[in-house]
This record gives sequence, C-alpha cells and structure tokens, in this order.
Amino acid sequence: MASPCEVHVSGAERAVAERVLREVADEARRIEAKYSRYRRDNVVHAINSAEGRPVHVDDETARLLRYAGELHALSGGRFDVTSGALRRAWRFDGSDRVPTRRAVRALMSRVGWQRVRLEPPLFRMPPGMEIDFGGIGKEYAVDRAGAVARAAHPHCLINFGGDLLAVGPRASGAAWRVGIERPDSTSLAERQIDLAIGALATSGDARRFLLKDGRRYGHVLDARTGWPVSGAPRSVTVAAPSCTQAGMLATFALLHGRDAESFLAAQRVRYWCSR
Repeated sequence: MASPCEVHVSGAERAVAERVLREVADEARRIEAKYSRYRRDNVVHAINSAEGRPVHVDDETARLLRYAGELHALSGGRFDVTSGALRRAWRFDGSDRVPTRRAVRALMSRVGWQRVRLEPPLFRMPPGMEIDFGGIGKEYAVDRAGAVARAAHPHCLINFGGDLLAVGPRASGAAWRVGIERPDSTSLAERQIDLAIGALATSGDARRFLLKDGRRYGHVLDARTGWPVSGAPRSVTVAAPSCTQAGMLATFALLHGRDAESFLAAQRVRYWCSR
C-alpha cells in the first residue's frame, strides 16, 4: 500500500488479535498483488499491455472497473482511471521537475474512459492507454480488510496510510481517537476526531507534490486537462460510512479546486479542509 498499515484491536485475547492481524494482512497483500500497477503478473498489467485486445476480467475486477466508470461520470470527467499514461510526464517526488505543456498534451490522447469497453467478462482498451487503480485501490483495500476483521472481532480500527475504517468502537464502547496530520508536518496532529464506526479518508499534497518557483503542484490530476487543479486545499479529510466513499469525496473535493468546501457542503458529509 506504499504506506504504514495498522490494525488496532480492542478487548480481545492475544490469539484473536493475532488472527485479525494475520487475516487483514493477507487481504491487503492479496489486493496489492492483484491491482498494483508496479507488477507484471496481475490483471492490471494484462490490461495495460493488451494493445487493444480484449482481456478477460474476473467479477471483482469487473466491479471495480464499473465503479471507476461511475466515478468518471459523477466527476464530469475530472476523475479517470485511464489517466495512468500521465505518469510518464508527472513524477511527484518533491522536486521541481514540472513537465512542459507540450509533454502533457502529447499524452492526453491516451486518456479517456469513454474510449474503453466493459462488457463483462471482457474489457477492451485502445493501444497505448493505461489504467491505474491508485485513486481507489487503497480505500477499497481498507473496506475489504474491514470486512475480514468484522468477521473475527467487532472492536477494530483499520489504518492504511491515513485511510481508516472503524469496524466498531473500542470494547469499552468509547470511540477511537484519530489524529489528522498537519499538511506541513508528518508528526504533528492538526486536529483530533472521535470515530466509533465508519470511515475517514484524507487526500492532499503533503507527501506527493512538485515545487517550482514557489508554486506547489499536488498529485491529484484533472483528467480533462492532465494538470493538477489550482486553488485546492492542501488537505481534505472526509467521514463516510465506507472508506471507498470517503476517499471518493475527498478526491472529488480536491478536483473542485477553490470550490472544494462548497462541493463538500452540498454532499452533507462531515469534512475538514486545510489550506
């Protein structure tokens, strides 16, 4: 998951806690192995290297692809899992290496969910295009890990790199106390939130960014332009019933730039923004 992953278990015997940890870790590793864009032995690689040929996808992958299509429609094209080709121009490594507009423009012909065809069990994508589940994969893994934990013990908190799911409260009935990091610090909490059940997801530019001539470029790209949105908050945290939903709303908020708070207020969810 490219981040620290934790399982907090309350009020359980050691054997039960170890079982929860083992089963959650196994599920996280399964999802990462299946959907990581860095592997050459999974369904993502098969799709990205198919060169226009149809690829057979299993039911789980078809559901994720269908969800990706729904997000593309809901975002008005701002969010697009076929924007993977843009990684060739953008490397958010904290440097000042901002790509040229010409380089980004050259890749935009390889982006566009409207050009793919999903007819389960087959998925077809034009040559040169790439999918990248990075925008939804970690949140999906948290929800799946939560389902695994829930079957073993009701008082657990899953934390994959700051994307969290409280399966249930602590054994005492108290909520879990969660700290939200300041965008300019990896050790200081900007605020604390009580979470008894449900999810929190955070999106922002604290770790993945470019900085050039005093301007900070966050890693969330508008798929319509191939560029980061200007004027977005440094960090957005959203509470929702599932981590997948919370992550979707946090990312959509960033994609609305200066209108992030207005977008979130219209969704009637709890949220916290840092600028």
